Amino acid sequence: MFEYRTNTLFSNTLSRSKSAVKANPAMATAEPKEKREGMAGLAKGLAIIEAFSVHPVMSVADAARASGATRAAARRCLLTLVELNYLELSGRDFRPLPRLRRLGGVISERERLAQVAQPLLERARDEVSESVSLAVLDNDQSLFIARAEAQHYVQTGVRVGAYLPLYCSATGRILLGRHTDDDIARRLSRYPMIARAPRTLTKMPDILSAIKTAAKNGYAVIDEELAPGIRAMAVPVFGPNGDIVAAVSVSAASARVKVSDLRKRMLPVLLDCANRIAQPLKELR
Repeated sequence: MFEYRTNTLFSNTLSRSKSAVKANPAMATAEPKEKREGMAGLAKGLAIIEAFSVHPVMSVADAARASGATRAAARRCLLTLVELNYLELSGRDFRPLPRLRRLGGVISERERLAQVAQPLLERARDEVSESVSLAVLDNDQSLFIARAEAQHYVQTGVRVGAYLPLYCSATGRILLGRHTDDDIARRLSRYPMIARAPRTLTKMPDILSAIKTAAKNGYAVIDEELAPGIRAMAVPVFGPNGDIVAAVSVSAASARVKVSDLRKRMLPVLLDCANRIAQPLKELR
């Protein structure tokens, strides 16, 4: 998304540096180290900026992972971008401002999808009184790019910019619905499939069966597999060619919502939301 070109040669600085080295040969050994440090800092800064073309919202930890920087270095970079009006800080989340978007020249397709979905997610949230989210497949994980949060004392822990594993999340099983068994196995094998809760499926045949069932039914339900006390349901958002481009999900505390509530009361709302998100996708391409 972002392109960076440097056309200025620091000829005056270079000339002064060469003169200083001649006057003091010991400085010659220090110059390569300074260059390496400067380029490393620049590279990490650009990596953080570029990551915002993929992740619409990032925390310090997210930026550190995306750039390979330490959390301290990522935090300094992010705060600098806030001071320069490239980013805004809300709580622990950083979001791009128009100045950063102009630097990129275009808004990413993923960001446009999130913008289209946000009011529809809010409408669905108001109908079901639970948090509703939009997720896409990213780096063989489920990445949440938009969310309408419901106000409850017990939160499910999902937020924009967060990743969930594919094998035990409702969105993950929906996003894998049109993939072959071999492709699913390859993607899932990249990460350990641990038992995150007593009901988590961890064996490949069981997970493949759950994904096929979700594809057949048109929705996926997770009942305390991702975490104890959490239930979730997801439905697909179809692209113009019939491919699954995203998943709309609802998540709630199991003490508050039964599985039957998900299927009977919330499924029609999610399906309507997903269909409405899909309608303008042809214009986004």
